[in-house]
Amino acid sequence: MSETKFEGLLQLPNLILEQDGDNLVWLRFDQQDSSTNVLSKAMFSDLNAALDKLEEIKPAGLVITSNKKSGFIAGANIEEFTQVENSEQIIALIERGQSTFNRIESLPFPSIALIHGFCLGGGYELALACDYRLVNADEGARLGLPEVLLGIHPGFGGSARLIRLLGVLQAMPLMLAGRTLDAYSAKRIGMIDELLPARNLTQAIATYLKKKKAKRSKKLLFSFLELPFMRSLIAKRICKETAKKIRKEHYPAPYALIDLWQKNGGSFTDMMVGEGPSIAALFEHPTAQNLVKVFFMQQQLKKLGTNKKELGKKELRPTHVHVIGAGVMGGDIAAWCALRGMTVTLQDREAKFIEPALKRAAALFEKRVKDKVKRQAILDHLIPDIQGSGVERADVVIEAIVENLEAKVALFKALEPRLKPGAILASNTSSIPLESMASMLREPGRLLGIHFFNPVAKMQLVEVITCEQTEPQWFDKGLEFVTSINRLPLPVKSSPGFLVNRVLLPYLIEAVELLDEGVAAERIDAAMLEFGMPMGPVTLADTVGLDICFSVANILSASFELSVPELLRKKVEQGDLGLKTGKGFYVYKKGKAVKSKNISSFGPGKDEITERLLLRLLNECVACLREGIVENAEQLNAGMIFGTGFAPFRAGPMSYIQDQGVAEILNKFTRYQEEVGDRFIPDAGWQALLEAQKSEKNRS
Repeated sequence: MSETKFEGLLQLPNLILEQDGDNLVWLRFDQQDSSTNVLSKAMFSDLNAALDKLEEIKPAGLVITSNKKSGFIAGANIEEFTQVENSEQIIALIERGQSTFNRIESLPFPSIALIHGFCLGGGYELALACDYRLVNADEGARLGLPEVLLGIHPGFGGSARLIRLLGVLQAMPLMLAGRTLDAYSAKRIGMIDELLPARNLTQAIATYLKKKKAKRSKKLLFSFLELPFMRSLIAKRICKETAKKIRKEHYPAPYALIDLWQKNGGSFTDMMVGEGPSIAALFEHPTAQNLVKVFFMQQQLKKLGTNKKELGKKELRPTHVHVIGAGVMGGDIAAWCALRGMTVTLQDREAKFIEPALKRAAALFEKRVKDKVKRQAILDHLIPDIQGSGVERADVVIEAIVENLEAKVALFKALEPRLKPGAILASNTSSIPLESMASMLREPGRLLGIHFFNPVAKMQLVEVITCEQTEPQWFDKGLEFVTSINRLPLPVKSSPGFLVNRVLLPYLIEAVELLDEGVAAERIDAAMLEFGMPMGPVTLADTVGLDICFSVANILSASFELSVPELLRKKVEQGDLGLKTGKGFYVYKKGKAVKSKNISSFGPGKDEITERLLLRLLNECVACLREGIVENAEQLNAGMIFGTGFAPFRAGPMSYIQDQGVAEILNKFTRYQEEVGDRFIPDAGWQALLEAQKSEKNRS
């Protein structure tokens, strides 16, 4: 954008108001003491003061933008919502936001939201109140209304305005899933008006502000779809489609939004009025309370990798990653790092082992990056490197070869003298204790475990593993690296299986034990889907690969009292490894499990299936907490939610234990130990939980 002279009109703690020579006013959000803008009480106060000034001077037009590099506005201040005491206060917060955005919409001159970076939740609701929405293509953007991920739905008029803009058939699926879109996708469906490089924005702003205010009337088709009989038909259809993905008892917010539209969709005003009471009711539901906890867990993990920045210390800025091993994990780690803007060299023994990884990477980039020039540039930064010449230049070197201790140690010994000063050396091992590798190196304190999960592009969690030899500066660098590639770092103490795999394995083995008893795979999976897991344990084992499950089980059985089921051994010996071979515990056709229509009811009932599986998982969680594998219960909860998909609406396994009651769960252990066997002996850590819960009850 060309240089423009501005005259200061108003300087407030969280925003600046300036006027240029063309009588256009620029409102720049710049929240104090924060790298991100959020819609807090103080922000709304400043925004209303700025609107007072605008209504007084009546400029030719208004441009609303942000001075933050991170983006426009990331959403509402969630912490303020957690401090309210009753429904009336929730409704007051909603009405404050609505009235402010209504003022923007009612300004007697045209307004533009000039967007870059994050424009989410309340931020995009503010943009919807403007007449036009322009995005700086050079910086990109992420836009949407993801409120359902917090157990609520849009409340500052966003539900009414997005439906008015896009129509219910396009707007509702976005809000129900909490989907956010990149700028190219948003432009294609009409969420924004323009996507332009910075050099063209000045002219575009001038052109748009010469126009009249945007028309707020709906298209004829949109109005037809909001007739009462059509709303009823469409709402039933949307409910049916939503029920295929989520259960109302687990996640009520999407259904509340559908109900809000079915009752009030014929009137923009009624939709606005209905948002507050609907959200107030949702906030009282345990799902919203637990999903807000999950949100804060996520924020805490993000902060682990940004502490140096906050403390004013020098940040790690990796630009070159070298990955050794182009299999599914190694290749996909390389692709993800390239997608996040890094130069990546990918090493394997021969080109034929690297080619499949490059094909998968190209498919990922095509899905994630719409601009062909940018997509090709990213692909060009993913470089096959059979000779391993990238090692000396790399800021981060990640090993992702076969899960074999001797092979890994030999590789690290060869790599160590080639590393440049300050380069991270990491293993993506899924189960081998770090100390068994580090102790063989010249600098044992340098080696980290940086354990990704499959599929890399979807799983947010990365375990950052340390052992007694690990030096603090390398641990800090590992956390920073993971954060720099937009992943959530979880600090984990080295132990066989670390956290996620260690906890998952007894759960999966119990599913195999149930299969061996003759229980139908479909019944086992159905029980855990009803509990809230994203995938049943039998399907999960088949998806991971039964050979992988068998290998990890053998490694962990040497350290823990864990027996490997004979049924699992037989499946591996027969070559029935799951999804990748077309047959495991299920048979697969075109990548989908063929499930029986006539499911046998033989064996224990649904409640017993659920309890047996959960008790094995919960017992290992308590053991990990007792052993200090993670620092605290919150980190364990976060690890299981973001690493396994443990039902987010339950806020993690340790929260589930507290909700159910420690004594009640211990009674179930006693029952199953007597009926099934010693694998249901509770870990010693349960006693401390029981005493803590008793003390808490006595205090209250």
